[in-house]
Amino acid sequence: MSADRGATGRIFDIQRFSLHDGPGIRTIVFLKGCALRCRWCCNPESQSAEIETITVNGSTRKVGRDVTVEEVMEVVRSDRPYYRRSGGGVTLSGGEALCQPRFAVPLLEACQNEGLSTTMETAGSVAYPIIERYLPHLDVCLLDIKHLDADKHKRFTGADNRLILENARRIAKNARKTIIRIPVIPTFNDTPAEILSIVRFVKSLHRVSRIHLLPYHRLGQEKYMGLGRSYSFSNIVPPSQADMETFLRIVNAEGLEGQVGG
Repeated sequence: MSADRGATGRIFDIQRFSLHDGPGIRTIVFLKGCALRCRWCCNPESQSAEIETITVNGSTRKVGRDVTVEEVMEVVRSDRPYYRRSGGGVTLSGGEALCQPRFAVPLLEACQNEGLSTTMETAGSVAYPIIERYLPHLDVCLLDIKHLDADKHKRFTGADNRLILENARRIAKNARKTIIRIPVIPTFNDTPAEILSIVRFVKSLHRVSRIHLLPYHRLGQEKYMGLGRSYSFSNIVPPSQADMETFLRIVNAEGLEGQVGG
């Protein structure tokens, strides 16, 4: 099927030569707009679907631009030799790529039509019929599971997790490959008991065997100031290497494959 290469979406960055967010060397397309408001988000400029202005290190710039599928594909094609050598491809990130299906689905389809590997990072926080439109065009779905407690999830992200957990069950059954990611966030989910509860939920999912543990970092802090917003995690200390090794042992003890980062 021919993709609509004139479809337009709003992005805020395209990152080339990434070694994260999917196998091999990736080109990551960051889409604007997200249904969640995670307190620790390292890309606060991604949350609003509107074009914004940000000032960082004395330099002011606009964040967000409208592009067509074909304009993105022109960038993607230039990296094709790196994909072939490394088994890489294109990853959709954000923000939340599920918030722009009229653009993101044709973009994935265009990549697929040109023989490129496709991956998407998602929180799974939209109605499942939207997600269903993406799955035929995805090789790997990187799905966040942040917490099992609905109230705590809502306090820290702005939404409870009921829809996300139900979507996780359905994605696991229907996606080609699903990898679960757990952002490890101090004061939110960084106790062995909380990590174990998430791991056991993941263990119950169909055809899911891998978990990536993503340690919290402060790399987005200056962006909040640049957007005129407060950063409530300014006093939060990232988890130690020893802590992450403890959580990794929990994953492995439950019979799942784990890694820190990814």
